[in-house]
Amino acid sequence: MSQYTTGELAKLCGVSVRTVQFYDAKDLLKPAELTEGGRRLYSDYDLNKLRVICMLKALGLTLGSIKGILDSDNPGKILLLLLDEQAKQIDSEIKDRQKQLDSIKFIKESIRDTNRVPVNSISDVERMMDSKKKLRKTHVAMLILGIIMDVIQIVALVLWIAKGIWQPFAIGMPFVILLGILMTWMYCKNTDYICAECTAQFKPTLREFLFSKHTPKARKLKCPKCGRTGYCVEVASKK
Repeated sequence: MSQYTTGELAKLCGVSVRTVQFYDAKDLLKPAELTEGGRRLYSDYDLNKLRVICMLKALGLTLGSIKGILDSDNPGKILLLLLDEQAKQIDSEIKDRQKQLDSIKFIKESIRDTNRVPVNSISDVERMMDSKKKLRKTHVAMLILGIIMDVIQIVALVLWIAKGIWQPFAIGMPFVILLGILMTWMYCKNTDYICAECTAQFKPTLREFLFSKHTPKARKLKCPKCGRTGYCVEVASKK
């Protein structure tokens, strides 16, 4: 049966001698033998025990929890329960961090689009982010309509050029125009804008919507509440 000094044990587990001594003081890892000269000697069992302690510590468990596990009659079952709780806590922290990261990305995008921060609080950020998620449905619908329009135009044009059949083009183009009008109406109907100055959410008139300067995520409009004219962030309509 192997015996290890404090230094040897620490080296095998990748920890400092002071850490081993600290665990000894906390009654987590007592030496298997104490020589007459006061030298601590540890067994293979102690080596495995220290490895378990280091693993649990790396998983985020407190020393008190680790001691409770090691001293219990059924350490495996208790360990599973503690790990389940630890996993839930970490999962919750990850979700919170992801929300913070999404908020940071959203604010950065808003600054790039409007050169201002169109929010006064975290609740404003969350409200605008929720609206943007809803707006994605409108974008997907527009993408589908756009693909249909492209297919109709390409097929009709190919038939006219390659086969000399012009009727599909003559019939298809008015249909494409109608789809374009429908797409524009749907986009305008499902889109609101938030003023970067007063954070008011409003819907522009159709004329303003069609003829204002815009980026993929913002449009230069006059806010009906504060009167400021500038780029406003695009969000989903309230209705």
